[in-house]
Amino acid sequence: MGNCLCKDTPEELAAYNEQNHAETENTVLPEFSVGTVVSSNMSSTTFKFPTSANIDKLVLETLGVIGSLVDNEQEPPPAMLKLHSIADKEDGWIQVVSSMVNVIPMHNPLGPSVITLLLDDCPLPSKESVMRLSHMFQLSQKLGNIQISATQQRNICVVLGCIAEKLAGPSSIAILSDATLDYLVSNLKEDIDLYVVLYSLIALEKFAQTSENKITIKKRLMEEKPNPLLKLEEWATENHYVRRQVGFCARWCLDNLFLMDGRKYSHDSVDMTGINVMLNTKDVSEYLKISPNGLEARCDAYSFESVRCTFQVDSGIWYYETLVITTGVMQIGWATKESTFLNHEGYGIGDDEFSLAYDGCRRLVWHNAKSEKYHERPCWKAGDILGCLLDLNKLEIVFSINGVPLKPCVQVFKTVQSGFFAAASFMSFQQCLFNFGNVPFQYPPVDRAFQKFNDYATLKPEDKVVLPRHIYLDQLRKVSVTEDSCTLCFDQRASVRLLPCKHRGFCQTCSNHLVECPMCRAEIKIIAPDNT
Repeated sequence: MGNCLCKDTPEELAAYNEQNHAETENTVLPEFSVGTVVSSNMSSTTFKFPTSANIDKLVLETLGVIGSLVDNEQEPPPAMLKLHSIADKEDGWIQVVSSMVNVIPMHNPLGPSVITLLLDDCPLPSKESVMRLSHMFQLSQKLGNIQISATQQRNICVVLGCIAEKLAGPSSIAILSDATLDYLVSNLKEDIDLYVVLYSLIALEKFAQTSENKITIKKRLMEEKPNPLLKLEEWATENHYVRRQVGFCARWCLDNLFLMDGRKYSHDSVDMTGINVMLNTKDVSEYLKISPNGLEARCDAYSFESVRCTFQVDSGIWYYETLVITTGVMQIGWATKESTFLNHEGYGIGDDEFSLAYDGCRRLVWHNAKSEKYHERPCWKAGDILGCLLDLNKLEIVFSINGVPLKPCVQVFKTVQSGFFAAASFMSFQQCLFNFGNVPFQYPPVDRAFQKFNDYATLKPEDKVVLPRHIYLDQLRKVSVTEDSCTLCFDQRASVRLLPCKHRGFCQTCSNHLVECPMCRAEIKIIAPDNT
């Protein structure tokens, strides 16, 4: 996906320390609430949290250039490094967060992701800093005739979710005050801005990573009559794409976190008739969420999450479609078994020599972790249909947007010419729906005959079940594992030895996905049979 910006670069940061700490060293941030008027020139509709114009400029500059960071070895932009340096001290961190709340716009497709990236890269805040920020955000929507905007509220919810994820544990429990919890739950209503509803729900999910918080949140939701998530999950199949996101997240929370007596799990009520191919729940990176019918995926983690489908193709011409639900960074295309998912390092589909992907947000094609400008058409938008054609006769891949084909891609065929899967990777807060042929395609290719996955694949009934994560983990714990099982999948027999380090305990399938030895991190030169 390009530089995931998940690593600090101390050498570059040091260059900015003196200059930018001077700006915040003597700044005294006032204690204030949402209803505070910072300037006498501000009207009741232009409220802003106190910060500096320079920090605002750096945040907007980072937002402006983040989409152009395309190479995995590319350094973070200077504006981002300056923000890291400013945030190195308590007052500076609070000012950077306040600035993001003020200036990140509602409809920029990278806005929430940039908040996540900046907060993840900044030094870990102290509990005192977070509590101070929470006090500043006194989370009432109105106070007198002063009202913060829906955009600011959306950004506050994104910030709260990021902090909850970053400080999971006792600090997260302390941050989830009654006021914060009441604010987030009160936002789960139809008459609230939909983006505020969505990111309030995601923030609750992040807080629930701490078990004590999960119990507290579930109790608070049950106090509402009815539980607001029951209404929101009804939106999961809507054509309004923000409501659909809310519905997806509400349903996922009810299945995985805030369970209710008497409510069926979604996988027990979804109709899987006619679905012969889906996203492979056993071949997915750890934080990707998959819908109960196995055709819709979403990422709300800061990492770059990936998945392949359940059906492999080796010859012929194949086509599938993807409905774009969010407009940010997703890399969608074709991968093989050799493709490796490194979600925390920012490597996904198109980031190795065995896969190729299209990113309609940045209008790039990715192969072997290198990007190529693909076209000058507008970025994709919610509701667009991405067509993905794989022609193994001509050895070309053709992407299309709403039936308009883009130029063919051939890069991946220098390395691999068979064993392809439909596959995709997702940046934070991204979601799409796949069509492998169980329903008619909207824009089928007209220049060549093609095959549909769904016409040739089969799935056993048990393989069509998308289990909630806690049920899946419980089942894994109950599975009897033999002494010679692979230490990674616990499914196949450990049959290979890694050379030159000589560590053993892995099956052939898992070993093929490894670049380094999981035990010693040595580079793997040879995967040899283990005859001992």
